[in-house]
Amino acid sequence: MRHPPRRPGGPVSVQREARTALRICPLCEATCGLTLTVEGTRVTGVRGDRDDVFSKGFICPKGASFGELDADPDRLRTPLVRKDGRLQEASWDEAFEVVAQRLRPLIEAHGSDALGVMLGNPNVHTMAGGLYPPVLLTTLKIRKLFTASTLDQMPKHVSSGLLFGDAFAIPVPDLDRTDHLLLIGANPLESNGSLCTAADFPGKLKELKKRGGTLTVVDPRRTRTARMATRHLAPRPGSDGLLLAALATTLFEEGLVELGELGAYVDGVAQVGAALRRFTPEAVTEACDLPAEEIRAVARELAGAQSAAVYGRIGASTVEFGTVTSWLVDVLNILTGNLDRPGGALFPLSATDKAPRPAAPGKGFALGRWRSRVSGYPEAKGELPAAALAEEIDTPGEDRIRAVLTIAANPVLSAPDGNRLDQALESLDFMVSVDPYLNETSRHADVVLPPPPPAQSGHFDFAFNALAVRNQVRYTRAAVPLEDGLMQESEILSRLILAATGMHGLPAETVDHMVIERSLGKAVADPQSQVHGRDPKELAGRLTGDSTVEQRLDLMLRLGPYGDGFGAHPEGLTLAKLLAHPHGIDLGPLQPRIPQLLKTRSGKVELLPEPIAGQLPALAATLDRPHDSLVLIGRRHLRSNNSWMHNVPALQGGSNRCTLQIHPEDARRLGLADGALARVKGDGGEIETPVEITDTVRRGVVSLPHGWGHDRPGTRMSVAHETPGANYNQLLDGTRLDALSGTAVQNGVPVQVAPAAAAPLVRTTL
Repeated sequence: MRHPPRRPGGPVSVQREARTALRICPLCEATCGLTLTVEGTRVTGVRGDRDDVFSKGFICPKGASFGELDADPDRLRTPLVRKDGRLQEASWDEAFEVVAQRLRPLIEAHGSDALGVMLGNPNVHTMAGGLYPPVLLTTLKIRKLFTASTLDQMPKHVSSGLLFGDAFAIPVPDLDRTDHLLLIGANPLESNGSLCTAADFPGKLKELKKRGGTLTVVDPRRTRTARMATRHLAPRPGSDGLLLAALATTLFEEGLVELGELGAYVDGVAQVGAALRRFTPEAVTEACDLPAEEIRAVARELAGAQSAAVYGRIGASTVEFGTVTSWLVDVLNILTGNLDRPGGALFPLSATDKAPRPAAPGKGFALGRWRSRVSGYPEAKGELPAAALAEEIDTPGEDRIRAVLTIAANPVLSAPDGNRLDQALESLDFMVSVDPYLNETSRHADVVLPPPPPAQSGHFDFAFNALAVRNQVRYTRAAVPLEDGLMQESEILSRLILAATGMHGLPAETVDHMVIERSLGKAVADPQSQVHGRDPKELAGRLTGDSTVEQRLDLMLRLGPYGDGFGAHPEGLTLAKLLAHPHGIDLGPLQPRIPQLLKTRSGKVELLPEPIAGQLPALAATLDRPHDSLVLIGRRHLRSNNSWMHNVPALQGGSNRCTLQIHPEDARRLGLADGALARVKGDGGEIETPVEITDTVRRGVVSLPHGWGHDRPGTRMSVAHETPGANYNQLLDGTRLDALSGTAVQNGVPVQVAPAAAAPLVRTTL
């Protein structure tokens, strides 16, 4: 593929002897260790770090392109401020002055409900993204928070909250020790895993097969992962909850329920059996389009395995009953005795987690503590549905959103009905974007604050270490010095917090000092803390690091489950000890953590929470629906990650294309030709996209990748703009949501398809 000439990115390189530097890859959830070759200030080579305790040298095409992404000339290197209707380069001081002069008065006049905050997926891929947004949200008491979670994994947070009392208590499959792995809605050979941090996921699946284990894959496409499977089931999209319910019902019917040692900590087993009684394999077979006997066979194999784990991801999450489906994943792990045991699904314990406490009842998890202004959507985990952002802006009313802050987010492409959101953002009183690119969303901002390239920042994975298939801890400092004129993301977000909260002009380190003081104050007042009764100022004086950011990391490590407790455990973890192990520290395989981690009011796993029980009749009603519509599903690619990696030439072309995959029989019936344009119509609008005829998708299904549509004016992403693709989410109008989590339904969506030059689209019966 030909790309236009690109100007060199970053500062002029001085020819120096090449050196190597370590860096944890921030480009997907696998968190692989990289060895960078650096010449002057440029990354000129990348390979896997063979000594990394977690990834052991594994690298994927995204990681291999790290240097090209790092030097992308389209990355912004100067703040932009809107003057006379257009964005112009400005100094950092000028940019933050504008934020202080316009955002703070707006909040004072209309309250914090006038500010909507949108956090994108890349936030969890940076150290600053994990540390500073929570401070902003807490300080301003933000209730209009929207994140990528309600476009992805929120159903898992909600089901975990209801089951275990903690929305962040997410079990992951013990890939290295399991005998049977059932994947539903997941394609880790392309995605490298998600809500399951596992470097070299493909290698772990090969090892599973090599040791005689069973791999069962449930996916309407014959993906690369499905081609590895011992058994591949291709159900009708959206029927995931029915299928899992039928598996659970089979366990009850055939006397295969065996909780093992977990039984003492589970309430509601009999109630679940009664609630699922109607979902027999025979009852769901038409809706799932799977033989009842095959469903029973899978249930028997799960129950009969020495150890087994069920793992569901985005294909089973972004559906109409995503939360119920996510709940059923863990119900199956529990009913087969495989939750919280080696070889099953266990709960990681990260180095920056809270230190374990004695088992005791907790506060539990609540949904709907407040509701959105327009449609009345209930909050989940402190968030409102991302699909509701546009209506919260463009619907008149006292508490409408007047200003928006986006951090590493591009909801115009990633959320439903980008056209409406596009227009809504244009109507705001004020908007700030923290983003390295001028993309389809940030082009609307009044102020754009660009963080530096990843090689110029330190890296620690707060979120993904808490989802890792093996406990470990790694930290890498910046591989390249910060370029003149750039600002670390930590300072950007700190100054943004100060400007938004009425403290503009104070040093950026003020935010970190406030957090450290508050954290130590709580720790010394806690009778169960290792530092109870000690002097917080003395403890603060013992923190190490080259910056206040590193001091915060040192604090979290010292107070964490493996920490030294500020001297209470001299052999424990500190920042200094971590820095002495540049390839990381292996903390061992996952271990059982129940009952200590449970935070439910009963102190037990509450197997049939009321909100889940309330959804089961609606799930049962889908058994009688007609199933003759053509339905749309998404897909992932190894060289892509949502909308934010389409500007790297090395990752473009080949199979990484925005095409509509369709089965040959459906293509023939609809008059579609391979490579020709098709017109696709959904609830939210129409798009045109090239056709790719393939029998890897089942009949009645079309598949389009997520995150494309880079054809809007006013962006500065030259490579992405040259091959824009079509926006999947423009086919959605945002009204189809999972009722419990507010997650947009993006899979199993009815669509109409015809040749682009055909007459107006009409409903197609299969």
